Amino acid sequence: MKGTSMSTVLSAQAIVKSYGAKTVLQNFGVTAARGDVIAIVGASGSGKSTFLRCLNLLEMPDSGRLEFGGDSIDIESFKRLPARDANPRIEAIRRKIGMVFQSFNLWSSKTLLENVIEAPIHVHKRPVAECVEQGKDLLNSVGLYEFRDYYPKQLSGGQQQRGAIARALAINPALILFDEPTSALDPELVGEVLQVMQKLAEAGCTMLVVTHEMNFARNVSNKVIFCENGAIGAEGTPAEMFSADGPAAMRKFLSIVST
Repeated sequence: MKGTSMSTVLSAQAIVKSYGAKTVLQNFGVTAARGDVIAIVGASGSGKSTFLRCLNLLEMPDSGRLEFGGDSIDIESFKRLPARDANPRIEAIRRKIGMVFQSFNLWSSKTLLENVIEAPIHVHKRPVAECVEQGKDLLNSVGLYEFRDYYPKQLSGGQQQRGAIARALAINPALILFDEPTSALDPELVGEVLQVMQKLAEAGCTMLVVTHEMNFARNVSNKVIFCENGAIGAEGTPAEMFSADGPAAMRKFLSIVST
């Protein structure tokens, strides 16, 4: 198989995922180049979040192919490997991918700074002092330096999600996956998280964002993928996807979410 471009961060091809008799993903795929911000939109239950979880193998696809950071995985062959061979490859992929969940997933027993430095110290084995300094810098970049010694329960939802973004950045990822990062937030807190994400996009971070925030998809992303019944119903630039004469399925979806 022909290799992906040197600028390609991720290539996922023909990803299939089923739960019992229900097929959740049907030949789903995406290619992300360095600096891409790809918005993945569609109705609830269309397979968006499952696809993100398949990319870092939190969910194991049934079939397909993943290429990431020079590592190529044919899913059907990979699943036949013994755990001693498969697990290190899974961990190697996850060490390069940051993920921000809709429910924050901060450790309640750790301070915000401790949450941010946990993976760099214990997974990446970096020096503690270096991780603490980087953690403080990251919290400052998302407007949370003064809250570094607070516990999650002492923070608003928006602050927790910004902290979760700082935690994802702490591993210096090649790619960040955002799974509906604003869906659990009160409306008045959504903007502060989207502002941080926009700054990351402007800084050249490669991001795949499952989102219901159409303004973000239209104004910040450079590619939009519309999911429908576990498959890609349409994809293109924001100008193409949000155009009055854009794909019919996308226009129908937008007419529903804008009412």
